[in-house]
Amino acid sequence: MLKVVFAGTPDFAKVALEAIVHAGHEVVMVMTQPDRPAGRGMQLHASPVKQFALEKNIPVMQPTSLKVAGSYGDQARAALSGLQKLDFDVMVVAAYGLILPQEVFDIAEQAGRAGCLNIHASLLPRWRGAAPIHRAIEAGDLETGIAIMQMDLGLDTGAVIAMNKMPIAANQTTATLHDALAKMGALMIVETLNRFAQEGHLKSAPQALEGITYAHKIMKDEAKIDWQKDAKVIDLKIRAFNPFPGATLLDGASIIKVWQSSLTDDQLQSEPGKIINITTEGVQLACGKGSVLLTELQRAGGKKMSAAQLAQTLGWKPGQVLN
Repeated sequence: MLKVVFAGTPDFAKVALEAIVHAGHEVVMVMTQPDRPAGRGMQLHASPVKQFALEKNIPVMQPTSLKVAGSYGDQARAALSGLQKLDFDVMVVAAYGLILPQEVFDIAEQAGRAGCLNIHASLLPRWRGAAPIHRAIEAGDLETGIAIMQMDLGLDTGAVIAMNKMPIAANQTTATLHDALAKMGALMIVETLNRFAQEGHLKSAPQALEGITYAHKIMKDEAKIDWQKDAKVIDLKIRAFNPFPGATLLDGASIIKVWQSSLTDDQLQSEPGKIINITTEGVQLACGKGSVLLTELQRAGGKKMSAAQLAQTLGWKPGQVLN
């Protein structure tokens, strides 16, 4: 079994960390982002990865940055010094959130070590970058997957060790696809670690030079739905932005989050944003081309509910135009 340094922060990474521990590998150190304020009281909360590490009595490092020349140089130097002193075979990185400098690679790539292995949620070189799951759904991709990559200084440019595909279902949201990919990534990294433990090396292949796309970070100001767009584009956006940041529409000055929708067969053209019909199934809204059926909504400060229920609460009527 291997001695592993694990760097990760959110639930996606926690699933992989759990699998590595349960497979019998020894995690000698966890690196995760500093505790962040969250909730109404803005209390500091540990990341999912840190919470699991503490449950298993795994040592934790939480540098704000790993850049020695940056504003948090003292923290970076302390973290790098700690990493240098560790006895380990491989470093696994999954949604860590910090940029790894060359110093980290120099330590992880010492003789006998496997370097830094990254669990990336796309079929590289498609969707390099911060938000591959969101962008794959938003773009209408029919499939995605997991790539186990040998990290280098580039943005997800390293050689690929393993890659598995997964179809994207017609009703898939980022939330559901995230969970499925997290499980796939956990299985694949354990298989990769086991292979290195048995063979002492890992085969990899450079990424293709064609088909490179970048999954830029999701920004909150992208959330507002543009009803001038085609229905298919709007439906994809709603699914891609569930659970974060949530696609939005405006009812006057009130912001309504749209969590679930589906395409309709109705090709009736009307003013974009106009309510065509309200039934128990949902609220049908006209788009630049076609229409969508909104099925789950949430107003600010409220709970998620069926679109029909919220429409009744707010007094929406067919013919009304939402923005």
